[in-house]
Amino acid sequence: MRHRSRNIRKRLSRPLRPEYPSPKGGAPIDFCHIPVSIIKRSEGRSAVAAAAYRSGTRLTNEWDGLTHDYTRKGGVVHAEIMLPAHAPRSFADRYTLWNSVEQVEKARDSQLAREIEAALPRELTREQQLALVRAYVKDNFVDKGMCADFAIHDKGTGNPHVHIMLTVRPLKENGAWGAKCRKAYDLDENGQRIPDGKGGWKNHREDTTDWNDKGNVEIWRAAWAAYTNRALEAAGHPALVDHRSYKRRGIDKIPSVHLGPAASQMEKRGIRTDKGEVNRQIAADNKLLKEIKARITRLYNWSKAEAEKPEGQQPSMIDLWEAQQQLKRPDTRTGKIRALQESAALFSFMQANGIKTMQQLHDKISDMNSSYYDLRGKIVQAERRIAVLTERGEMWAQYNKYKAVHRQLAKVKPEKRELFEQRHSRELILYDAAARYLKELKASGEEITPKEWRREIDLLTAQKQVDSIDMKAMREELKAVERLRKAADQLARQERDKPHDRGPER
Repeated sequence: MRHRSRNIRKRLSRPLRPEYPSPKGGAPIDFCHIPVSIIKRSEGRSAVAAAAYRSGTRLTNEWDGLTHDYTRKGGVVHAEIMLPAHAPRSFADRYTLWNSVEQVEKARDSQLAREIEAALPRELTREQQLALVRAYVKDNFVDKGMCADFAIHDKGTGNPHVHIMLTVRPLKENGAWGAKCRKAYDLDENGQRIPDGKGGWKNHREDTTDWNDKGNVEIWRAAWAAYTNRALEAAGHPALVDHRSYKRRGIDKIPSVHLGPAASQMEKRGIRTDKGEVNRQIAADNKLLKEIKARITRLYNWSKAEAEKPEGQQPSMIDLWEAQQQLKRPDTRTGKIRALQESAALFSFMQANGIKTMQQLHDKISDMNSSYYDLRGKIVQAERRIAVLTERGEMWAQYNKYKAVHRQLAKVKPEKRELFEQRHSRELILYDAAARYLKELKASGEEITPKEWRREIDLLTAQKQVDSIDMKAMREELKAVERLRKAADQLARQERDKPHDRGPER
């Protein structure tokens, strides 16, 4: 019986939710995703388990008696604890620090720790990465009174990143844990307490620190970008990081959706997921948009420069047409067919748009430039909306998938409830996450309409396909115009290489 109990404890000592680092990193870094989250006991998590995983160590949680052993975990290249001046020196020991946190939090729904994850630039050496993390943690958290436990992970796959765990309860000057919040009395316009009609006074609870202010997340993300760029510049590299999203910076590039641990692991095993498919389509769309923008920019600048030349120095469309016919003399049958198709496409483009002069060509490219931005805006907006609706649909499916387990929990007898929660912790956590998401969505004024979400996704996808077809057709027209540009370059070279008559030698 004791052996069976030990086996149960060994199984339960595993994290209730796998702790996988998010795939980040890579250079040059454009937008850095810096998630900030709370480790909550209500979600079946513990600060001790999280600290053990991130540091790659073996720790026992005295609160529930479970041992978490991650000594075989690879990729942990450095782990360190940083403390404010008034913290007990014993907190420099990871076991002591996080067990102290677990013991002081009595409630089953306690918030145990805050965590911040951030990608580390590969351009920096390990020593430079470590100096960056230490400076950031000290200035932004430790100097504010938080205890910090950070770990750098790097498996050599181009994804170095740091996990920073922070305490959420303040420490008193004597090193003892203080209160997270305190009772504050409501006051009237004269600064007097307001009776509650029950013999007491109206009051509310307020935080003892400003650590939970929502604005801090933006401050911490901006600080990480600033500290990282400073470290890069000091090491002789250009500043690469911006914590703001593409949308906030006015960039119409489509951001990929966050896969999450489960989808990431499935994708790594070769199992295609809905979120993975969305990201693959987004990558393809971004590649197409980038390519067309580069083509238009080059042709716009070229045609503008040519159209601004004096009339006698501008190449005629007839000369360019004849020159482009000589650009390529393929020998194979397939090559000849392709050359004929390209020439036909160029002729059709010029005839359909009535292009006879360089100015007319420039005007047409200007129109194409405007059309490009209109189409790009539609495609980007559609992709963003599809990503939002896809996430809603997934959370709705997750809610329904685990709803039966949640209902079953309500029917379990009190003495068996804890065992049931342990056995079905993953399902219950996923159900709670989905229920919370849908509740917040509804509170924001949105209706829960899965069929409408699916219908809108289908409509947006269909329209985006039409817009993508128009965008690809534009790319083919630009390819045709590029033949004229190559022909112009060839004529210019021939003109430069033509021998000039210098007159009779003396």
